[in-house]
Amino acid sequence: MSVRRARDLEKSYPRAQFVAKLRRLADAVEAGEAFTIMVGGERLRVPAEAVVSVEHERSGGISELEFQVRWRG
Repeated sequence: MSVRRARDLEKSYPRAQFVAKLRRLADAVEAGEAFTIMVGGERLRVPAEAVVSVEHERSGGISELEFQVRWRG
């Protein structure tokens, strides 16, 4: 039996790497296909049915824009 632990990881990438990851994600979403990405040493498979959203937060004069992909599993 595997136990899943909560995980909250944030990683910054050089601009070119970020663009490449975002482009691969956009292509997969557009094609209705699953997307695989390596994050913090863990390979994640995002199913084609995942929900994609955009979130904007503003606090103390700082804005944050997040592209979120959510799925069960």
